[in-house]
Amino acid sequence: MIDPLAESLSKRLREVWFGIKGGLRMIRKERAAYVDEELDRLYPNPPIPLDHKDPYTLLVAVLLSAQCTDVRVNKTTPSLWALADNPFDMAEVAASRIENVVRPCGLAPRKAQAIHELSNVLVENYDGEVPEDFDALESLAGVGHKTASVVMAQAFGYPAFPVDTHIHRLAQRWGLTNGKNVTQTEKDLKKLFPEERWNDLHLQIIYFGREYCTARGCDGTVCPMCRALYPRRKKAVVARK
Repeated sequence: MIDPLAESLSKRLREVWFGIKGGLRMIRKERAAYVDEELDRLYPNPPIPLDHKDPYTLLVAVLLSAQCTDVRVNKTTPSLWALADNPFDMAEVAASRIENVVRPCGLAPRKAQAIHELSNVLVENYDGEVPEDFDALESLAGVGHKTASVVMAQAFGYPAFPVDTHIHRLAQRWGLTNGKNVTQTEKDLKKLFPEERWNDLHLQIIYFGREYCTARGCDGTVCPMCRALYPRRKKAVVARK
């Protein structure tokens, strides 16, 4: 049975090939332009997958999502917000109590301690507000560059391109980066795509990866996008981590 999405992508890609390169192999910028157009068509106005009500609850939710699914985080955070949903109240909660609530998200001791510590820092140094600054965010316990980028993009609207292991994997499969590491992949993607598309495109890649180009369900030769971009590819793509 022919996959309608795969057929649609392949048809549109053939139009791009013969319209731009006369049937020759696409270069990286052309692949990026095609990916950009198709993902925006498939996922217009992508929603933020983590439930939150303000920058603080988003920050905590993103922290909890490390090595955990967004679905599980969204099932866990209502119980956490019932305990405390702002840095002032959370700073008064013992890390052990936070740990008991966030245990389903994995790495509970470390995540609970980070939530407790960063809440105290926000109260003491930022009047309980999440700072709109990359360096300030990355100085908080448990907050790395990817988490800071998500908060800056999704809470404050700053252009950022958070790259996790999933986006890193898809960017390699789609020939958008050499895949040296997530830092290099972020640099490559920022060069390829317009700044005004970064925030939405980050989410669109995630949604496509979950629906079609999954870690185990595609190896660079299976999903509609991989087959459209590389119709002659026979060997699996071994993504660098």
